[in-house]
Amino acid sequence: MGLESSGATRSVPRTLRGASFETPALGGLLRMRTYFAAKSETLMVRSAACGASRTIEAGHIRRHMRAWFIGLLLAAAIIPAHAQDRLNVVASFSILADFVKNVGGDRVNVTTLVGPNSDTHVYSPSPADAKKVADAKLVIVNGLGMEGWLPRLVQSAGSKATIITATEGIAPLKRGSDADPHPWQSVANAKIYVANIRTALSAANPADAAAFKSNAEAYLAKLDALDREVRDAVAKIPEGRRKVISTHAAFGYFAAVYGIEFIAPLGVSTESEPSARDIAGIITQVKSAKIPAVFLENISDPRLIRRISAETGASVGGIIYSDSLTDEKGDAPTYIDMVRHNIKALTSALGN
Repeated sequence: MGLESSGATRSVPRTLRGASFETPALGGLLRMRTYFAAKSETLMVRSAACGASRTIEAGHIRRHMRAWFIGLLLAAAIIPAHAQDRLNVVASFSILADFVKNVGGDRVNVTTLVGPNSDTHVYSPSPADAKKVADAKLVIVNGLGMEGWLPRLVQSAGSKATIITATEGIAPLKRGSDADPHPWQSVANAKIYVANIRTALSAANPADAAAFKSNAEAYLAKLDALDREVRDAVAKIPEGRRKVISTHAAFGYFAAVYGIEFIAPLGVSTESEPSARDIAGIITQVKSAKIPAVFLENISDPRLIRRISAETGASVGGIIYSDSLTDEKGDAPTYIDMVRHNIKALTSALGN
């Protein structure tokens, strides 16, 4: 028997009549309702006692099935509607995307332009990125000269998305004549990022403002705990040992807040592996400045690492992350993981 003859039309609330049931969940429920409506017209009940068969009307079963179906239909109508109402947000790079995910939770769809293990400074957008920006309601950026490629991308996308600068309200440090675009290396600054993102998401989707506020408060509490972790770890390092040589120029905010000095290797390019002559210069620099640890990511020759350690007594550390998170299998898939990894690497190298 068809859906109408089974009384299904009468059982559907007026608010749902004429609605478009395009989702798989709703389509499946309708097909299930049709099936049970047909099957419940009559039931053959076989008596175990006498083996006889008799037919009974199943009207009471239909009534129970009708109530059950309406409940499922209402639930299925609510869930896809909520999913479709999610806010489309584009984050320029992986650290910002992690902040947005923590504040937005399941109320946002987050797309990242510069993904894990990638350098935002030298990124070159693709046509697919223009499509991502065109579909977004919000585009979250760092600013401070970090995403020099972004204005052209937004223009080519013809996007009407609101551009949110997450560093708003942060007093930037200077790096030469330019602003240092890495404020997130201070956890206190990361909290400003989070507050700005919470405000932007709430303005874009006021209906979910309470959820964004709750998520942000929970995440800010985690960042407070993280900041205490870093300060406690640095406090255990003797003051005279709180300096490292690093090829990164991204730790100015970390140094200013937590008191570990990051010194660039003199005359060494950060773009290529140091030569034997470069290593000799680093050894001289380490000895003269009494630097207890060296972090040189682009050295792949273990002999050079052993030479630095043998001739200076300095520890040669591993990777410390600055501009990007790793993928899920790496050491730093989230901002909190990144900071914890870095402080562990630093204290391990400086604490001896």
